[in-house]
Amino acid sequence: MAPSTTSAVTLDINGERYALCVDHRTTVLDVLRERLDLTGTKKGCDQGQCGACTVLLDGRRTVACLQLAVAAQGREITTVEGLADGDRLHPVQQAFLDLDGFQCGYCTPGQICSAVAVIEEHAAGWPSAVAGDVRPEAGPPPLTAEEIRERMSGNLCRCGAYVAIVQAVARAAQGERANAAA
Repeated sequence: MAPSTTSAVTLDINGERYALCVDHRTTVLDVLRERLDLTGTKKGCDQGQCGACTVLLDGRRTVACLQLAVAAQGREITTVEGLADGDRLHPVQQAFLDLDGFQCGYCTPGQICSAVAVIEEHAAGWPSAVAGDVRPEAGPPPLTAEEIRERMSGNLCRCGAYVAIVQAVARAAQGERANAAA
């Protein structure tokens, strides 16, 4: 008897639970877009190189085009649709909107999800390739434009809106630091 090529999975996406039967080769990206009509996450290169499909998996960024749905069972998936609090945009979404951190907008959902993770990674003290001192006791380096560009380098923008993207990430990070201090 041939082994089954499908599995029943339960996926937690944006705070909702979805029970699905999926082919073992089905990616999270395809489940989001084709099965659940959550089309905010974009299919760019379908090879994990452009970042357009970036989502948060247990709070960490991942490219949904390479993440198998069967491997995401039991983990919390957050897409760009799940970042807002009702009608109130997430601070990163608001900063992108305020500072025109997009042109055509195709890469924007992935950029925003990545930016949310970048701010959290930086606040947690994760080093980057441009950090001068990576010792834990040194703490996080300043979140400069160079630091933001390095941390966001997995997300490509074909329109070249990088200046505004960096500004939006910096503004959202400042807001997060102010909220944490209050």
